[in-house]
Amino acid sequence: MYVCLCHAVTDHEIRAAVHLGADSLEAIGEHLGVGTRCGCCRETAAQLISDCRSCPAAHGSARAAAS
Repeated sequence: MYVCLCHAVTDHEIRAAVHLGADSLEAIGEHLGVGTRCGCCRETAAQLISDCRSCPAAHGSARAAAS
């Protein structure tokens, strides 16, 4: 689903960015532009980031990407 309509960013793109180490709304904003225009997506994006950070698979993927 699209989370940020202004920049056409989907939940899959946000999850992928978190799995690669972007661990805050600011980091996602810098990487994908989420929340940098109208801001309507910020709450949903923040929830996705939080959900991804608490997922054990996210931590393993981030470690693997960092190696």
